[in-house]
Amino acid sequence: MREFDFKASAAKLLTNDIVNMLGYIHEYKGQQNLFIEAKADALSHLLEIAKIQSTEASNRIEGIYTSDERIKALVKEKSAPRNRNENEIAGYRDVLATIHENYDYIPPRANVILQLHRDLYQYSGMGIGGRFKNTDNVIEEELEDGTKRVRFRPATAFETPDMIENLCNQFLREVDRGEVDPLLLIPMFVLDFLCIHPFNDGNGRMSRLLTLLLLYRSGYIVGKYISIEMLIEKTKDTYYDALQASSTGWHDGTNDYMPFVSYTLGIIKNAYKTFSERVEHLTTKGISKPERVRQFIENKLGKVTKKDIMDACPDISATTIERTLGELVKDGTIIKIGNGRGTGYVYNR
Repeated sequence: MREFDFKASAAKLLTNDIVNMLGYIHEYKGQQNLFIEAKADALSHLLEIAKIQSTEASNRIEGIYTSDERIKALVKEKSAPRNRNENEIAGYRDVLATIHENYDYIPPRANVILQLHRDLYQYSGMGIGGRFKNTDNVIEEELEDGTKRVRFRPATAFETPDMIENLCNQFLREVDRGEVDPLLLIPMFVLDFLCIHPFNDGNGRMSRLLTLLLLYRSGYIVGKYISIEMLIEKTKDTYYDALQASSTGWHDGTNDYMPFVSYTLGIIKNAYKTFSERVEHLTTKGISKPERVRQFIENKLGKVTKKDIMDACPDISATTIERTLGELVKDGTIIKIGNGRGTGYVYNR
């Protein structure tokens, strides 16, 4: 059975690039609490938007969709789920809320992971929530001609309970020792979890929920305010490439964690950078909301969409943004590109 030697694996990861990313994230972690304490009211806007984006993006990665209006209604618990997709979205919403509010009291143990999975499927009626897989599964990809090929064969159903138990125990042991940076331990744990693929369904969403849980327990709570799931969705192809590269040789312990660890650290670094920028936008004193919209577009190279502005300035209403965009186009400050859903704007430099 596959063993997990996190300390030995982590020692191979300390390249200059990885060390630089760790230093960057550590520095932002130091600023994080100052931001949160000083800007609590302003950050409530980011918190609410990140909940919606995380729930939507993590499910959309798995092909689970509903409309923007329904996502907002479900996340804000203003409506009950109406179909299978919405059942799964509501389950993700609940588990995400549990992690946000109680992460200090949710240790990554096998029985806890089962409970989180149970809650993920509480609305589905499928009878698979909270149970490890009962048959062996494979990870497939569909080729251009429509045929499928096996990308990876996870651990067998027979091995899974003991393997998850061992994975959790080894992870917690290394955390207690404090010799390996949690920012290295967490993506290694998640990679191993995905290679075990312990459930009949929901492995991808569980992996992203566990990523947040472990980051929060280590003091990296940026995912509350900036959707890490959305950043993963935006780089989905790179995510899958890194996952495949790091899973090669996994069964015999010869796999290279570097691609997946590097990818994950890049996502966390990007989240902190975005967090810093949005806090600055939210707390700029003495500047009107229309001027903030103008400055946002000016500071971005390339095309900016209305959604980009709404994400960066969640306290500015859609009506104000639309009116400002119209005025900026009219006076020649910005140029409108495209129509309909593909509409964007660039600064007229």
